[in-house]
Amino acid sequence: MPESVQGPRATPAAGRTAPTPRPVPGPRSAATPRPGHPGPGPARPAPPAQRPLPTSTRPAAPAAAQAPAPAERKRPENRSAAQLQLIPAPAGGALDAADEAVDLLLDSGRAPGEILVLTTGENHPWATHELSFGEAAYWAQHDAGDDVFFARTATVDRCASRPVVIVAANGDIDDSAARALSVARDRAGALLIVCGDAQKINSALGAGV
Repeated sequence: MPESVQGPRATPAAGRTAPTPRPVPGPRSAATPRPGHPGPGPARPAPPAQRPLPTSTRPAAPAAAQAPAPAERKRPENRSAAQLQLIPAPAGGALDAADEAVDLLLDSGRAPGEILVLTTGENHPWATHELSFGEAAYWAQHDAGDDVFFARTATVDRCASRPVVIVAANGDIDDSAARALSVARDRAGALLIVCGDAQKINSALGAGV
């Protein structure tokens, strides 16, 4: 039986160093030239921009084609750019839901003076306590604007705008409360949170959430 021919040995001969395998190059983008290759060449220059005519020779646009000045444009009415958020809760739990919303806002970095809390029913316990010292001292805290302020929706016209307004629907949402919700939406600069019965609140606001 003839002896089989042996292939090249994997082990290099004594005194010779095995060649280091070359890494396989990865895909190249068209903008990356290969080593020693000039590449695809420079990108084509963009067509020159049309130069404006000198002021003295530029033809005036016809009066009918001229656009109105920016100051004359009438922007569409934007009632409130605030985001609307609804927290479903029964009337008896609306105050607790509002307090939890306040805590979350403060934990997220909101300043206390940026938050206004309104109630459609009974006053918040904080408001009841502060009103015991007189309305002048109570509203002085509102005007200072350095802490969370609690009031009833019946007095929303007296409240100044704040970035966040929270409404606790802890009472019936009658016509006056529905109007107060609409005013509260205008008072909110960034976020309006309403805690209460979702169906009644949506009906009062006139829009789904």
